[in-house]
Amino acid sequence: MKRGKRQLNPEEQELWARVTETAIPMKLHKKVKFAEEPVKARVPDPVSPRSIKSFKMGERAASKTAKHNLSPSLEQQFAKSHVAMDKKAFTRLKQGKLSPEGRLDLHGMTLDQAHPRLNRFILDAHAQGKRLVLVITGKGKSRDDGGPIPTRLGVLRHQVPQWFQQHPLKPLILQVSQASLKHGGSGAYYVYLRRIR
Repeated sequence: MKRGKRQLNPEEQELWARVTETAIPMKLHKKVKFAEEPVKARVPDPVSPRSIKSFKMGERAASKTAKHNLSPSLEQQFAKSHVAMDKKAFTRLKQGKLSPEGRLDLHGMTLDQAHPRLNRFILDAHAQGKRLVLVITGKGKSRDDGGPIPTRLGVLRHQVPQWFQQHPLKPLILQVSQASLKHGGSGAYYVYLRRIR
């Protein structure tokens, strides 16, 4: 069933009359006249082949950087850290000429398993008066799939140095250095402990 237009009741008609009395008519703008002749497109001057300079594709392109470069590598971080222990002893340490008095192997552990073991090992070694211990993390497996969020090579290898900088270990440690190849290379750390006071 079709509905017809609704008629305004007397109240609505009175209200509409008041609105139309106060309305200000809009000003009409003049129409814009367009040129009768179409504008011709500008044709560029012919270029002679001699005026084009030779170029090589991509010569101005920026060089590509490494896949993911979020922060300096561990090697760079250790190279920049200052030497807190005796420099001669530090040189011997880096060459693998000092023998560790204790050793902790964290291979195959999760972060939750490794953290308390590392804390206990360092606290015990310090309490026993040991000066140099070796912490083995392993080099880690490559798990970076090239996605938008990079994954580091070796989770423990990158996390253990962070734990050395936190309490309760930080006050006990004098120096941390990457181990020499003789003791595991980049998959292990020398931890030189402070003397017991």
